[in-house]
Amino acid sequence: MKSGKRLKKVIFLVGPTASGKSEIALSLAKRIDAEIISCDSMQIYKGMDILTSKPPKNLLRKIRHHLLNIKSPQEEFDVAEYRRLALKKIKLIHRRGKIPLFVGGTGFYMSVILDGIFPGVGADKGIRKRFYAYAQKYSAKKLYERLEKIDPEAATKIHPHDLRRIVRALEVYEKTGRPISEWHKKRSGIWDSYDVRIFGIKRSKRALIRRINARVEKMFEVGLVDEVRKLLRKKLSRTAGFAIGIREIGGYLGGEYDLKEAKRRIEHNTWLYAKRQMTWFRKDERIEWVRVTEKDTGKKIAGIIYKRLRLRG
Repeated sequence: MKSGKRLKKVIFLVGPTASGKSEIALSLAKRIDAEIISCDSMQIYKGMDILTSKPPKNLLRKIRHHLLNIKSPQEEFDVAEYRRLALKKIKLIHRRGKIPLFVGGTGFYMSVILDGIFPGVGADKGIRKRFYAYAQKYSAKKLYERLEKIDPEAATKIHPHDLRRIVRALEVYEKTGRPISEWHKKRSGIWDSYDVRIFGIKRSKRALIRRINARVEKMFEVGLVDEVRKLLRKKLSRTAGFAIGIREIGGYLGGEYDLKEAKRRIEHNTWLYAKRQMTWFRKDERIEWVRVTEKDTGKKIAGIIYKRLRLRG
């Protein structure tokens, strides 16, 4: 406990894509009487069920889930809106006498819930446009190198290919004269207001690659191409358009390469994304890691987490 009074519990179950979080979460939620809040930046979109590997409908009926299918893929969605909605869900679930269980792999979403979001430094379209034009002309890498000089602390937490966050960090610095890392230190989240536990799922590299490839294969079998074809009939928001599979299937539909190549690209890009997720989570020392083997069932891992929760009370 973080204070003299007993705090209400909030649990996080995080890890890279295809690590088995959904199955574990379902079993854990039953044992601790929890409701699940999605911590995934793409599962908020409707009509992207296969693309984002949402839990199947039969699982959704067993345990109440929140922040799934709440936006059209044509709508923009940002981390500030996610935080606002998630904080409301925490209070709602507690009022029902249950435990909020965040499940997902979007580390930035976890961060803004735990630690807050820095006070508003409004967007400046002119500055952003200039930085995006610079990146298009000289590469995102050059822009990232500029960030490393201005704000090395922030640069260590932003991937060199994450152009959106690179531009945002540079925009904040140009507008305020202060690094975004300084603004982040003024944040306030739930970490000190609730009894928070964070469990991370860790699998071997070989096992994770095998699971990713098996998932991608299954996605194609159950209609991924048709789902993406339907999505591409309308203009997607910039955030929805970042979902892995949109560009890869789009290239296939546009005749740039065959279906086998589209599948290979999705497998490769999903693995790169999983590596970025693990890089983010490894930096957070609050995460309690649970090592999982191929023989371990979701029920078994949920049991291990449940025992850890009971030990601390």
